[in-house]
Amino acid sequence: MTKSMDFWVNKKVLVTGGSGFLGSFVVKKLKERGCKDIFVPRSKDYDLVEMEACKRLYKDAKPDIVIHLAARVGGIGANRSNPGKFFYDNLMMGVQMVEVGRQMGIGKFVAIGTICAYPKFTPVPFKEEDLWNGYPEETNAPYGLAKKMLLVQAQAYRQQYGFNAIYLLPVNLYGPGDNFDLESSHVIPALIRKCVEARRSQVEVKAKVETPNPALSTPQSQPSITVWGTGNPTREFLYVEDAAEGILLAAERYNKPEPVNLGAGFEISTKNLVALIARLTDFKGNIIWDASRPDGQPRRRLDTSKAEKEFGFKAQINLEEGLKRTIQWYPNSAMR
Repeated sequence: MTKSMDFWVNKKVLVTGGSGFLGSFVVKKLKERGCKDIFVPRSKDYDLVEMEACKRLYKDAKPDIVIHLAARVGGIGANRSNPGKFFYDNLMMGVQMVEVGRQMGIGKFVAIGTICAYPKFTPVPFKEEDLWNGYPEETNAPYGLAKKMLLVQAQAYRQQYGFNAIYLLPVNLYGPGDNFDLESSHVIPALIRKCVEARRSQVEVKAKVETPNPALSTPQSQPSITVWGTGNPTREFLYVEDAAEGILLAAERYNKPEPVNLGAGFEISTKNLVALIARLTDFKGNIIWDASRPDGQPRRRLDTSKAEKEFGFKAQINLEEGLKRTIQWYPNSAMR
């Protein structure tokens, strides 16, 4: 850690999206590494879709390093409802932040892509060199392609201007502080919320109808939750604190044009994921699969060997432990 702390001494770091889910962990780890000059813009003050706001942000922050985490994100439902907005906002934020960074002559730009940039039928495990071998899964394509343009821009700017931009491809993240809004959340927080609330409602109803005479009690129907799709697709998940560590290790040690995956190197079917979350939340009700809803990409699992080789990153928190921490956080801190 001493070497890591030395890297951040006297550096001014701009973290877009630094008050968000992933960003809050990145900022925390930066402080732990001894970084004292961290600028975290708020969207109400800097709308990064607008070029003038990007210019003003760079003028105010005067950064040496930019970690660009700000993004318009959501699950399958949110992507289907907002394909144009997800494409435009993510494209403009990324393109303009890189361009103004080049103009300002910053030392390094860390661009965060997405697993949604990979082709729909990428061979498993996903290798970085497969990134251009097909079109992304349709429901996530506008978002995935907008973020993918950051890689094109980073490589072009490195070639023409010598601009040090790196590009990371994190798999789906989860953990404490995630978005639990069912309209826009990803699969893990959505499932946790559904299971916790279904179990809570069952307990509350049971408490209301309990009487001293069991013969007078009304039998209670089992609660149920509805899950999108068939349960067959597989997914990989990376605990948010691990992701933050990977990003900072790359910022410290990686300076090449090729993209790098950030993941945990496993896959689990949606069906098994639901069963695991149900067990960990003590939900014993019915699970209804809505097969009329899209499954998304058939399989997802990253080849994570390059991140370990290039900058020593390897995920530390396994899925069950990460889920336990997230579930423990949810009832006390998230929306009811």
